[in-house]
Amino acid sequence: MIEVILLLAVAFAWLIFAVISDYRTTEIPNWLNFSLIIFALGIRFFHSLFSGNFNFLLHGVIGFGIFFAIGNLMYYGKIFGGGDMRLMIALGTIIPLSNDLLSNIKISVSFLFLFLIFGSVYGIFASTYFAFKNARKFRKEFVIQFRENLRFSIMIMLFGIITLILGITFDRFFLYFGILIFILPVLYVFLKSIDNATMRKKISPEFLREGDWLYEDVRVGKRLVRANWEGLTKSEIMLLKKRNKPVMIKQGIAFGIVFLASFLTLVYFYFFNLPLWNSFW
Repeated sequence: MIEVILLLAVAFAWLIFAVISDYRTTEIPNWLNFSLIIFALGIRFFHSLFSGNFNFLLHGVIGFGIFFAIGNLMYYGKIFGGGDMRLMIALGTIIPLSNDLLSNIKISVSFLFLFLIFGSVYGIFASTYFAFKNARKFRKEFVIQFRENLRFSIMIMLFGIITLILGITFDRFFLYFGILIFILPVLYVFLKSIDNATMRKKISPEFLREGDWLYEDVRVGKRLVRANWEGLTKSEIMLLKKRNKPVMIKQGIAFGIVFLASFLTLVYFYFFNLPLWNSFW
């Protein structure tokens, strides 16, 4: 039990630093994530060595592999930035708290479910905050996006209304599905307006950091610095500095707090011996 408490204490301390760094610089540094992986696997290794049973280390390695796949899936699906992806992978070495594979699967799925809930709620509140903070720009962009997507929105909403009618007539499932379909166009216009109006800013190249996201491609002489999800490299930043003109970058939402909230809730369920799996499913 001591090894589990030690793992959780290390993860909690590292997550606090990750949240602070995320809010200060909108970045979770690599050294933080890599050192968490090293410490977690180190704790598991020495416990396994002294106990003579290497299952505890093995489950940490399995967790690393599973969360490596999940983190990369979210990264290449453009849900995570690089720091968020690596933090998810690092937590994969922490979260398998049992020596039983099925129990660890249940704990891991429970964490991911918690992460989905907290992430969705946080994303909605953060987006709404940015909309109010930049109300004038948001209203202007919302009108533009509404007009551009009007025909498509009407088609989707009509389909939603038909589904709603099916729900009233036949099955309640269609009712809920119809409501979801009906609000999707509004949600899309809302989020697209926030993205265009509030999540980008123009800065001088001297303030660029490795990993920053360009909002659009920038031509420097004969070379083209592309706006891609992996962010700017050091060589691309040097190239933009030679150009010496402001560039537009895209800002993300600091997601470190979602990791911390999900982790603390998971720990609460675990230590109070609450049925993690049954509570959700």
